[in-house]
Amino acid sequence: MRIYTRSGDKGSTSLIYGKRVKKNDIRVEAYGTCDEANSVVGVARSHLLNAEWDGKDQVIDALHKVQTVLFHVGAELATPSGKEVMWKLKQEHIDFLEKQIDEWDQNLEELKNFILPSGHPAAASLHVARTIVRRAERMAVAIEDVDNELVLQYLNRLSDFLFVAARYVNQGLGGEELPLNTDV
Repeated sequence: MRIYTRSGDKGSTSLIYGKRVKKNDIRVEAYGTCDEANSVVGVARSHLLNAEWDGKDQVIDALHKVQTVLFHVGAELATPSGKEVMWKLKQEHIDFLEKQIDEWDQNLEELKNFILPSGHPAAASLHVARTIVRRAERMAVAIEDVDNELVLQYLNRLSDFLFVAARYVNQGLGGEELPLNTDV
C-alpha cells in the first residue's frame, strides 16, 4: 500500500465514505486534533515504559485503552452525519474513565490551589495531551451534526482523566507538582 496518494495536494481530503472537504474543515480539524492528542499520550506512555514504579503498568494499560478509543473517536468525527460509523463510542468508555479517575484521585493529595503543568516527563506530556483534548472538544462542539452525543462527553471526561493521570504519575514517580505563583 502506498502512503501517498497525491489526492490532497490541492488542500482537500476525504472523510470516511469518500466525501471531499477542505483540509481546514471543522471535522478535519477535530479528528486531526484527536490524533494530535493521541500522539502526545503515546509520548507519555513511552516515558513510563522504563520508569521504576509499581503503578506504571496500570497507567500504561489505561493509556493504551485511551489511545485506542481516541483513535475511534477521531473516526466518528471523520464520518459524515447520517452515515454508519464502523465503531461507535459507548457509555462504557466514559464509565472506564470515571472509574479510573475516582480510583487514582482517592490516592492523591487534595488540591488546595492551581498547579502548573510540570513534573516527570510522562506527567508533563499528559498535561499537554489534556490541553489538546480540550481543543478537540471545542472543535467537536463546533460540528453541528455529530451523530453520537457521547463523543462530546468522552472528550470532556478524557481531559479530566488526563489531569488526574498526570497528578497520579507525578506522585508515583516523585515528580514535582508546581503550584501557581500568585505573587507575580
